[in-house]
Amino acid sequence: MAINGDDQNPLRKISEAFIGLANTVKNNSNSQTPDQEDVVQLETAPFSHACSLVSPLFGCLGIAFKFAEIDYVAKVHDLGEASQSLGTLQLMIDRDVEANCVRKAGSHTRNLLRVKRGLDMVRVLFEQIIATEYVH
Repeated sequence: MAINGDDQNPLRKISEAFIGLANTVKNNSNSQTPDQEDVVQLETAPFSHACSLVSPLFGCLGIAFKFAEIDYVAKVHDLGEASQSLGTLQLMIDRDVEANCVRKAGSHTRNLLRVKRGLDMVRVLFEQIIATEYVH
């Protein structure tokens, strides 16, 4: 879905990956019947891949964010490894709940939470950049 042959643009790759995830969520939500659980089955591998595309953005934030970058990359790598045996994020969470290790450092679910927080931080930074661009 590259425009003008610019398929090497990191922001475009990130956008396309997360649009793909959003479409999966939307399509799964629309196909559920009222008696089904309200849990959308999002595959772990595409999610971890999309998150891995965000990693270079941390490097652009300078040395102050180096620890956040290292931590984020490690957590995304863990999710990628988990995707080999745990096909969906919900299955991954369910397994950690069953093993009573959701709150333990290094659990897949805790790593998922840390990745989510990293994504939220990047989102807020971009929102602030956009907001200040139009304030002039």
